[in-house]
This record gives sequence, C-alpha cells and structure tokens, in this order.
Amino acid sequence: MSLIVMSLIYGCAQPEARESSTVVDREYPVKVQSLKMETITRTLDYTANLDAFEEVYFAPASPGRIEKIHVDVGDRVRKGQALIEMDRTQLQQARIQLQNARSNFFRLDTLYRLESISEQQYEQVKTQYEVARSNVAFLQENTTLLSPISGVVTGRYYESKEMYSGAPNTGEGKAAVVRLMQINPLKAFVNISERYFPEIKKDMKARIKLEMYSEETFQGRVYRVHPTVDEATRTFQTEILIDNPEEKLRPGMFARVMLELRSDRAITVPAVSVMQQEGTNNRYIYVSNDGTARKIMVRIGKRFDDRQEIISDSLREGMQLVVAGQASLEEGARLKVIEQ
Repeated sequence: MSLIVMSLIYGCAQPEARESSTVVDREYPVKVQSLKMETITRTLDYTANLDAFEEVYFAPASPGRIEKIHVDVGDRVRKGQALIEMDRTQLQQARIQLQNARSNFFRLDTLYRLESISEQQYEQVKTQYEVARSNVAFLQENTTLLSPISGVVTGRYYESKEMYSGAPNTGEGKAAVVRLMQINPLKAFVNISERYFPEIKKDMKARIKLEMYSEETFQGRVYRVHPTVDEATRTFQTEILIDNPEEKLRPGMFARVMLELRSDRAITVPAVSVMQQEGTNNRYIYVSNDGTARKIMVRIGKRFDDRQEIISDSLREGMQLVVAGQASLEEGARLKVIEQ
C-alpha cells in the first residue's frame, strides 16, 4: 500500500518540476540598442493666447457730433491716416478767438516795447494768446482724428452723424468710436516659474506652434521680462514677440510657446522602452547584462516626440537597452537578442 501511495505522489510531482525547470530555462526574445549621449536643447513649454502687439480704443478727447467715419471693420489703416471727422463748429470759433487774441497780443507787444503799458497787462494778453493757440491745436487734433498706428480696424461702435458721448461703450469698459489692432508682429504673455528667472533674457529665441498650422513653426523672441515675481504663484511674466509677416496668426488664437534655454548632453531612448511600475509613478528600463535582464530605475526628463530623456546614476553609454519584448521581462530573465 505504501509503495502505491509513494508512486502516486511521485507521479503527480513530476509535471510541476518539469514546468518549473522550463520557466527557469526559458529565453525571452528581445531587441536591443546601445545607450548613447546626445546633444539636446532644453526648452520651456507654455500655452498662451496671442494678443495684438498694440491695441487702441480710438476716440476724440471730448464728446461731440461725428461728421464722418472713413473706415469700417476689417479695413487696413496706416499710421497718420485720417479715420474720423468730428463737427468743426468749435474749431471755427476757436480760430476766430485766436485771430482776435493774436491781433491784441501784437498790438500790446508794440506798446510794451515802448513802455506804454505795464508788464502785468502784457503778461495777461500774452497768456490769452497762448491759451487760444493751444485750444486751436487741441481742437484740430480732435476734429480730424489720425490713426496712431498701422494695423487693422477690429471694431466700429458709432455711425456718421451720431453724437459721441464719451461714455464706456465696449465690452472692455472703454469708450471708443473704432478699435485698432497692430497684428504684425503679435505678442503672447507667459508666466514662468521663478527658478528660471536668471535664464530668461531679452531677445532669447522662441518657437510658436498652433494646432491649425500643425506643420508650421513660427518664430519669436523674448521682448520684455517683467522685473517682479508674483508672490502668490511664484512666477514672473514674460512677453514674447511673434513675427507674423503673412498675418496667418490673429489675436485670440491659442498657441504653444517654446523657449530655448540651453544645450545639454543627455541620454534619450524610445519612449516605449520606459516602463511604469503598476500603481506608482516609478519608471524603469531593462538592459541586457551578459544575456540576462537587469532592471534599472530611472527618472524621466524632457520628451522629444517619440523619444524620452531618462536620468539615472546607473546608466552608462554602451549599455544594451531592451527596446522590444520588455513588457514580459523580470529581473534575471534570460534574453535572446534578435537582430534589428
């Protein structure tokens, strides 16, 4: 009876022993490539809305009747171009007052030189003349309104012959007859972490990408670095100037802004070769160590399309990185390297 029982136990144990032996002896087919240092450009990536380089809510300095608006939404304008004509009644009255003040001044100026009037009388008439002249210059400037910038009309809020009241009448709470924007160049505002403050310099290059122009990269540069750090966000604001010669870009568009900081030497690998430990943020790779799998924990750095920068004190140039077949590996597994 004992012999029968022993025989059964031995017979049942044999397949398991054979299976264990098979697992230990198994070779895992993998593909490998050598680790090597590469020169990479350190960049900072941000998202931002594009803004007009200059935006003007254009209106006369005082209320009055609008005689004629010469432009409409979408029109291109040049600096110094006449945009708006206001009622000229006040200007005509001011010119008459100026003529009278001028005649009076020159008449009393002659008498003053002959010492026929007091200095007080002379200064009083001189002041009246200067005030009248200044008033005419002010009304001239605010009767024929000239464009302060070259750009495009993006808003019109009155019609000819209407009364301009001077009250806020735009969505931004400003008073305007028309709104002007300079769209070449454009600018973008990005808030950068304070730790990069020493590295951000004026004229530093920037690259701009938009989803709608996925195949194109637009050029820009750092235009202004604001001198203070926001104590709430620990960031400082930077203005990026963006070239827009063909005017493909428009204010309000959403873009990625990439600032090029410096060049470094680093190890980059195919992103698919970097594994993530289940339930954690820990990352690791496998390398072939004399035909067996060695697991190395790494930190990830910059992503470059399908390649990933990895960082670890254990990494060395020339190591054989497993780039295919790594998903089923364990530490110490025997590897069968397949030629690429």
